[in-house]
Amino acid sequence: MTNRRSLVANVLVLAAIGLLVAIYIAPIWWVSLTAPNYPEEAFPDGIRIHFHMNGVFNGCEKIQKDEITEDIAIDCVHEMDTINHYVGMYPIAAGGVIERAFSPFLVSMLAVMLAGFMFTKPGLRTGVLSVGFAVIVGWMYMTYYSDDGLKYQNAGYIEALITALDQDTETEQKEMTPGDALIARLKASLGESEEQQASAEQEPENKKANNIESLRVTFEKDQERSPVNEREQWNGSGAQMLSWHYEKNLARYFNVPEEITPLVANMSTAADAVFWLLIAAMVFLVVATRKTNSKLYWLLVIPSILLPVFFIIDYSAWLWWYGHTLNDMGAFTVKPFMPTVFGDGKVAQFTTHSYPHTGFGLMVLFAALLIIAANQRYKQFNIDK
Repeated sequence: MTNRRSLVANVLVLAAIGLLVAIYIAPIWWVSLTAPNYPEEAFPDGIRIHFHMNGVFNGCEKIQKDEITEDIAIDCVHEMDTINHYVGMYPIAAGGVIERAFSPFLVSMLAVMLAGFMFTKPGLRTGVLSVGFAVIVGWMYMTYYSDDGLKYQNAGYIEALITALDQDTETEQKEMTPGDALIARLKASLGESEEQQASAEQEPENKKANNIESLRVTFEKDQERSPVNEREQWNGSGAQMLSWHYEKNLARYFNVPEEITPLVANMSTAADAVFWLLIAAMVFLVVATRKTNSKLYWLLVIPSILLPVFFIIDYSAWLWWYGHTLNDMGAFTVKPFMPTVFGDGKVAQFTTHSYPHTGFGLMVLFAALLIIAANQRYKQFNIDK
């Protein structure tokens, strides 16, 4: 009976580890804006975006109708940023900065913890955790602090960085009506379709390398416009990218250095703190879970079980930040508000829709499998007493 329970628990944990890969790739949540000036024929799902663990991506699909011909889908991440900035909201890429940058390491850390949970023999468990965490720490250091560390980041994260910067806001910041700004953005998106399609056809590694090169060029152009004493040399590290990209997004529509500079400094400090806290957490887990019959052993599975809860809390916190950190330079003045976390809401003439996507369903399944596995392991331990 003990061996059967152990086998069931381990099979379920292995299935859960496999699901982690799918969860990381799949869209977790989707949000869309609909309004009368966005006809359903052209925008069947409204202005829609998809939240992934490593970034925010376009949720609009290519329209194929007799009266509408598109070579590539309109980029609705750009469109939503354009809409939101009129009420003083910062761009979407200004949120979840640390979570996105560290997402591959956090997910890998969960996978190693679950692998350790599978072993009831303390020596084997400690060995698995030690080796697994050592690999993550090395990978994390090379990605975040070493020169050219971005090449160790996942391609999706790099692509999301590119998407966030691929906007021409100079035209939109002139005196234009919201309708004119939208038309200008649509024309720009359609005009870029051939270039984007060619980019999509590249091999993944080549595309990633080209995206990093594009980031480097944009970074260096930015430095040329800065005062000589403030210019920074490109090193391609994750830390440099996080700081620069965050600052560039905050200043995209509202270039107020006295407000932005402290935010960037705080975010960079917080990211450094997260780096060392993750290492401290790994060391703690290796030491604390040496005994199988210890209550601390369950720390190897509990964080994974709570993954859907952690996502909702983090997602809600960032929505609150967007709605309560409105820049005074917005074209329209609105009171601070809490955007809709789940369901439908209303902001001005827009109806907002916010619902879980495939990835969140996989998260729930992931948690359910681990709850059953933990229950089997608990019963196994009780029988062995």
